Amino acid sequence: MGGKDHHVLIVGAGSIGERHLRCFLNTGRADVSFVEVQNELRQTIAERYPASTPCASLEAAFETENQFDTAVIATPAPLHIEQSIWLIKKGLHLLIEKPLSLNLDGIDELQALAKSSGKIAAVAYVNRANPILEQMRDALNSGEYGKPVEMVIVTGQNFPTYRPAYRDTYYHSREMGGGAIQDALTHMINVGQWLVGDIDRVVADADHLVLDGVDVEDTVHVLARHANVLANYTLNQHQAPNELTITVVCERGTLRVELHKQRWRVMKTPDTAWEDHDNFTFERDTLFERQAEFFLDAVEGKIPALCDLGEGIESLKVNLAILKSLESGSWEIISR
Repeated sequence: MGGKDHHVLIVGAGSIGERHLRCFLNTGRADVSFVEVQNELRQTIAERYPASTPCASLEAAFETENQFDTAVIATPAPLHIEQSIWLIKKGLHLLIEKPLSLNLDGIDELQALAKSSGKIAAVAYVNRANPILEQMRDALNSGEYGKPVEMVIVTGQNFPTYRPAYRDTYYHSREMGGGAIQDALTHMINVGQWLVGDIDRVVADADHLVLDGVDVEDTVHVLARHANVLANYTLNQHQAPNELTITVVCERGTLRVELHKQRWRVMKTPDTAWEDHDNFTFERDTLFERQAEFFLDAVEGKIPALCDLGEGIESLKVNLAILKSLESGSWEIISR
């Protein structure tokens, strides 16, 4: 493996696949190959990252002498489970992009294979690698502020500014994993589960209000119950400010993350100043590099996966319940 400890295969070299490729290379711990079926894109990525090895298909990748131990699935969501099953049968650890899938087909088989093989199967919810969220979660779990009782997550950005080609990608179709619920809100759902526990039921409203050239929802409001914690998720993909605020109200204090200001804060006494924790400075790639480092640590048995397959399945079930709620107009129970 070229003297490196790992050989990672990136499956799919679109925007997120390219970011994974770059960030795994930046760890210095892995040789990196990638699969991209589009000839022009494959050549472009190979020229951009000469340290990587291009492959025209999954089958072609395994016809080489390369000995892969790890794969990152960064193809459209409808392909995730089929490719994951194929690769875990080849003996690879897996980091699978979100959403894990668009339904529960094949999930049980993948879970069984991961358990029987002892291979890591994780889902790439990158916010779990965010040191700000990690530090606030530690504070919540310390017990100092009592039990969480309410959580409000409010986020939005101008999607065309950050993803100008959104009309021509998977995003334009729910059947490909697009729309605000499966593309963006699922990150917030996963964060909420990580902070205060699994969701029991949801009711949702969503619509396409602004984004040009697509029909999928760009604005979502969800009420959720995480056991005894009442939660509210609000997201849009068209506002001018790029902001994310997470407020968790506990019995003896309120904690708040403001990711756009790279800080978290706490207030324990009414009408006093916030106590700020703001010694954070990082770029977006930093989170993906941390995610890559943590995943390789998990492969080496040093730590658990940041978001294991079971947790990723929980987030998928919430996605499906939210979509079902839009059709039914009523609360939907998360099946377990």
